[in-house]
Amino acid sequence: MTTADDYVVQLLVDHQLIAEDVVEAARAQIQANEYEGELETAVLNLLVEHHYFSWEQVTEVLGHAFSMEVIDLTHVNPSEETLKKVPADVATRYHVLPLQFDGNELSLAICDPLDVNRLDSLAHIIQMSINPSLATPDALKSAIEKFYGNEESQRMSDMFSGMETDDGTNKPTAGSDEKDDDQAPIIRYVRMIILEAIRLRASDIHLEPLEKRFRIRYRIDGVLQEIENPPKRLQPSIISRLKIMANVSIAEKRKPQDGRIQVKDKEKDLDLRVSVLPTAYGESIVMRILDKEGLKLGLPQLGFFSDDQAIFEKLIGLPDGVFLVTGPTGSGKSTTLYSALNAINTPDRKIITVEDPVEYMVAGINQVQVRKEVGMTFASALRSMLRQAPNIVMVGEIRDKETAEIAINASLTGHMVFSTLHTNDAPSAVTRLIDIGIKPYLVSAALRGALAQRLVRKIHPDCKVPYTPTEREIIAMGMNMTEASKVNFYTAKGNAQILTGYKGRAGIFEIFVMNEELESMIYKGATLVELRLKSRELGMRTMREDGIRKVTTGMTSIEELLKVTV
Repeated sequence: MTTADDYVVQLLVDHQLIAEDVVEAARAQIQANEYEGELETAVLNLLVEHHYFSWEQVTEVLGHAFSMEVIDLTHVNPSEETLKKVPADVATRYHVLPLQFDGNELSLAICDPLDVNRLDSLAHIIQMSINPSLATPDALKSAIEKFYGNEESQRMSDMFSGMETDDGTNKPTAGSDEKDDDQAPIIRYVRMIILEAIRLRASDIHLEPLEKRFRIRYRIDGVLQEIENPPKRLQPSIISRLKIMANVSIAEKRKPQDGRIQVKDKEKDLDLRVSVLPTAYGESIVMRILDKEGLKLGLPQLGFFSDDQAIFEKLIGLPDGVFLVTGPTGSGKSTTLYSALNAINTPDRKIITVEDPVEYMVAGINQVQVRKEVGMTFASALRSMLRQAPNIVMVGEIRDKETAEIAINASLTGHMVFSTLHTNDAPSAVTRLIDIGIKPYLVSAALRGALAQRLVRKIHPDCKVPYTPTEREIIAMGMNMTEASKVNFYTAKGNAQILTGYKGRAGIFEIFVMNEELESMIYKGATLVELRLKSRELGMRTMREDGIRKVTTGMTSIEELLKVTV
């Protein structure tokens, strides 16, 4: 933290944040070699690790002692011009972040006001006077990584500086073993974009042509994060390179196109589903990263608690009927269905799927690709599939009356049918099928259940901190102050390794299970409100209620829950 450890510790003692005898015990422990750490910061590190005080409190004390402003770096956004005043390697080496430039004075965030020599050296290097403010060490490190990027991003910058426009016609794959020296700069850069996205666990890569820049963003745990943008002049070359890799026409720039890229990274095979869409300023490309390892998740890893898992396993193990997974795009419906198919994929069962497109190739399952141009629609594929005598059929999505009718009829003739539907909650699956044109008596006879789901980010164990919710948040969760006072709530606080404090996502679920009473209500034309009230009486938990359970166990935060449920 500082270069004058004893002085800072004495300040903390003076401010009554720590007792002198505790400090002496810490020094004795260090002298006895019971603690490993850097000598000059050992006492502070040890005391922080034992929760006597936090780095935030240390920074506040230093700010008071040196009459310096303490700032929250999560709310700062320095301009590119300001960041250029301090090169990335200098900012990292001197552990500073430029905040604002005014004439000949540069406002900087620092964490060590006692290292005067370092500040003097920095002022000499950048040739301007410095106005320092204080921030915590972890926050400063995270901010430097956020605004300057990691070593990979720095290599991208170096690459940009010497990169000439390239037509992207060389064609090694993103996982090629060829040496970078033998590849054109554009090829190396495109490969770097893909492999960096995989390293960061991104689910999508967005390349978006804007009026004056070419923006690249990764979707990580459901949140888009922008990376360093390449020069606008390289936009045509990068897009051409990706279109060649995806095996789509580089000459066609007026129509949407879809392709696929296969990537091998550290012995792991991944597929990238590529969508090309013409926009006002060029072609926009979105690549969905399909990680086959995600299909091997067990049901608890999807986010099921044991009681919901038991209900889900019972539903997917039924011999016939229709089971629907509902939710908006990107809510994990496909992952849940594939995980269900994996759980029941045994040698004595024949499973056939019809998808548009086939996202994951699964061993032991017959998968059919929809091809509308040759007449292979969901409906026509379903008809042919039933002649193959399957036990289980999965339809990628029920989009129209014809597909819904065939799926319903298949279930009534002894097949178990899985599919997805776009509805806001589980009981709405019933009214959605009726709206499509299915007779209520067929819905009541065929439907076995529906699962609605959303995804919430999981708090990383190292970033979990206690949180006191506001009265408004407590009311929004349907709790009262007395109930909330008995629960430990948590939120995420990022660190240098995990900037957001969240890592990975889990589902929150609402399981609608049919029974004779609900079948009778559907047959008689019950409204959605009536169905929802009755299913609640029968024990169905809403997604928000399931989410509250996961908030109270520390899996996720109130903020995440309120973001995805109503």
